[in-house]
Amino acid sequence: MSRTIYITHADRERLIKLIQKEQEFNPRNRQYLKQLKQELERATIVDSSEVPRDIITMNSKVRLRDLDTDDEMEYTLVYPEDAKLSEGKISVLAPVGTAILGYREGDIVEWKIPDGVVRLKVEKLLYQPEAAGNYE
Repeated sequence: MSRTIYITHADRERLIKLIQKEQEFNPRNRQYLKQLKQELERATIVDSSEVPRDIITMNSKVRLRDLDTDDEMEYTLVYPEDAKLSEGKISVLAPVGTAILGYREGDIVEWKIPDGVVRLKVEKLLYQPEAAGNYE
């Protein structure tokens, strides 16, 4: 059973454009683009001003726990051009980035990766742009 995920109108529009651009210029990303598109299709779309404050939106910073290793990690979910793993900025096109988009604090995210399935718990949403009044 899939959980309901929430995505803002603004994020959805920008992500659709990203998918279209990437399909044209980076066909090697086809599998990741397909997964992101599936997530967008199943999401509940909400206005930026109405997104619940515990939902991971674009540019949110989140603490995750790997349920298999108990490791904690902090990521900021960003667009590919802003990704910089050394700074904890993970692309929405990365498997974990696509996996966490739209989930909320307390959710458990299971996502297939090349080595199997990763099980992550959203421990804490450290920052959400919309909750801070940034609707861009």
